[in-house]
Amino acid sequence: MVIHLRRHADRYPRLVEAAFLLLIYAAISNQYRRAGTDSMWWPGFALAAVTCTCLLARRRRPATAVVLTTLATAVAGAQGSNFGPLLLVPVIVALYELTLQASQRTIRTYCLLVAVILLPTALLWDSEDAPWANEAVSLAFWILLPILHGSAVRARRAYLDTVRTRAEDAERTRYEEAQHRVTEERIRIARELHDVVAHHMALANAQAGTAAHLFSTHPAQAGQILKELTGTTTAALRELEATVGLLRQPESAEESLNPAPGLERLPDLVAAFAAAALHITIAVDGPVKPLAAGVDLTAFRIVQEALTNVAKHAAANTAHVHLAYAQEQLTITVSDDGSPITPPRAPGGGFGLIGMRERAQSAGGRLRAGHRPEGGFAVTAELPISV
Repeated sequence: MVIHLRRHADRYPRLVEAAFLLLIYAAISNQYRRAGTDSMWWPGFALAAVTCTCLLARRRRPATAVVLTTLATAVAGAQGSNFGPLLLVPVIVALYELTLQASQRTIRTYCLLVAVILLPTALLWDSEDAPWANEAVSLAFWILLPILHGSAVRARRAYLDTVRTRAEDAERTRYEEAQHRVTEERIRIARELHDVVAHHMALANAQAGTAAHLFSTHPAQAGQILKELTGTTTAALRELEATVGLLRQPESAEESLNPAPGLERLPDLVAAFAAAALHITIAVDGPVKPLAAGVDLTAFRIVQEALTNVAKHAAANTAHVHLAYAQEQLTITVSDDGSPITPPRAPGGGFGLIGMRERAQSAGGRLRAGHRPEGGFAVTAELPISV
């Protein structure tokens, strides 16, 4: 029943406002009529009408409504009306609305103003049976009641607004965090696909070019390279399928995926580049230490991408991979002695160095790349052994 009435009240606010003011008008006009004589009944009805009219502006101008209703109540008290709750209802309503909107300083000021105006009038009609202290306490109670209640309602509204704001902020933060994670995942997948596709396609291109060059003079060697080319393309398809399959796996199925490649696969990588006529030497300084899974994958992908860049962009037949193990750091250096060549660049290309640098930073390390003073190009990555 209460919910039904509240729903109708929310649907017809003007009708509710009119009924509320009509009820106040009936109550205070009856109070005025009882206090006056039969020939002087009309001033009470006029004051009631003025008071209710003032309450119409209580939401837009609450301070003005407080002043006007207080003056009307004082006039009614001066005519002999008893300062009971019914006579003070307009002032109580106006003070309540003022408390909801005004500052604490304004509320205190108008509260004092109401007391200064109404207290002398209330004491003017003091009787012997009702001491002035009782009148003052009663008046103070009815003045403070709407202020205390309005303050409680205002505090609750502020609390609900704060809770709503926090909920909206939390929802927006969750959305932004989800968007951030999606972006990071896209970048990670794009980097992984670039490493897989660029490496194998560059290797396959080098093997095909070598086979085409040797086909007329050394057909047996060209045939062997073509067999290795088949293995290269098969490996490319296998890694590409595994990487794309990662997108289709739920998070709970991550453990079922094949292990990520690491530095233990460097011999296979060297053999694959050897089939493309690129000789690679590997040197290791210091005792070999086990790496964290993410660091191991990062180290392998950096070596793979650096060697792919040598095969694609350098006129060199030899590349050098140097692994230096320190106490807490692994330093990887991939260098060549060739001179740079300028093949036609595909639109949107040139993400190899960016991807390597991003990989190193994601593992907590750093990467440098540039031409060497003695000739050739070098890529140096410093990675933490454990993350």
